[in-house]
Amino acid sequence: MIVRIVHMHFRRGALETFLNLFEEHRDAISNQEGCHGLQLIQSSSDAATISTISHWENEASLNAYRKSELFGKVWPATKALFSETPTVQSHTLLWGS
Repeated sequence: MIVRIVHMHFRRGALETFLNLFEEHRDAISNQEGCHGLQLIQSSSDAATISTISHWENEASLNAYRKSELFGKVWPATKALFSETPTVQSHTLLWGS
């Protein structure tokens, strides 16, 4: 299982646009083959900072999403809203080790 965490900081006034974009595409992303969950977490200390946490079956499923038409639509629209470069973390969970 791959857990991908993206910490994003948004320009002033851009947060509502992102939240609408996220809600519009949440189900489509969650229904991508190999996706086992998608969450949004808003920072309690900074309203303009949001993290997404997604769970992917494996690296191949994450890469397939990143090459998809959906990602090609969502990512450019999202990154246009950032005030700084996002921080991305990917962790591989090993069960039974």
